[in-house]
Formats: sequence, C-alpha cells, structure tokens
Amino acid sequence: MSNRFGVPEVTVQEVAQKRANGDSFILLDVREPIELRYATLGADVTVVPLSEIAQNRVEALPANVTDDKTAEVVVMCHHGNRSAQVAAWLQQQGWTNVYNMTGGIDAYADIDSTIAKY
Repeated sequence: MSNRFGVPEVTVQEVAQKRANGDSFILLDVREPIELRYATLGADVTVVPLSEIAQNRVEALPANVTDDKTAEVVVMCHHGNRSAQVAAWLQQQGWTNVYNMTGGIDAYADIDSTIAKY
C-alpha cells in the first residue's frame, strides 16, 4: 500500500515484528525533541527532527542513513504525516527502500502499552 505521497507504507504491527525478529533496518524518527519527552521507541531509533532536515537537508542525516541508499529505512513521526513527507523526500534524493510507518508512534502505542499516548 502507498500513501498520498506515493511512498510504500508499513503497519506498526509489521515494524514491531521486525524489531522483535532483530531484522536489519533503520527506524528514522522525525519528531521534534519536545515530542520525544512524551514517547519514544528506544535507543535503537535514529532521531533526526524534521526541522533539522528542512534546514540542513541531506547533511542533517547521520551516516547510518546516508551510507547505503539501498538500506531499508522506515520513517515515523507522531501520526504518520510528517514521516510520509520525509519518506517521499528521501526517495527523491535517491533512497530506494523507504517506507512510512502508518499511524506513527500514536498507532504504535495501541499495540504496545509501554508507549505513552500524547
């Protein structure tokens, strides 16, 4: 399934299963620092706020994202809108294996009661 930006999407259940299986992929959280105070998926998540991406473009991204444009990248935010925009932008920049996490961390909190809703 693709969203209105033409980016393939993965469900929070699929992301949770990938994490449980130890699958190799980059989970890119584009929420702003204040949002991370309310809820996070843990230390294995790469955090680059959308504001930093907007200001610094590709230079805002860490090496684990830029080193291999074929690596699987799942982009997430609060509800899935900002992440869809970033995922589409990554595709435009040449990344080939990018997905948007539908529903964002809000939907993830529905399947993981340890994650706070905000």
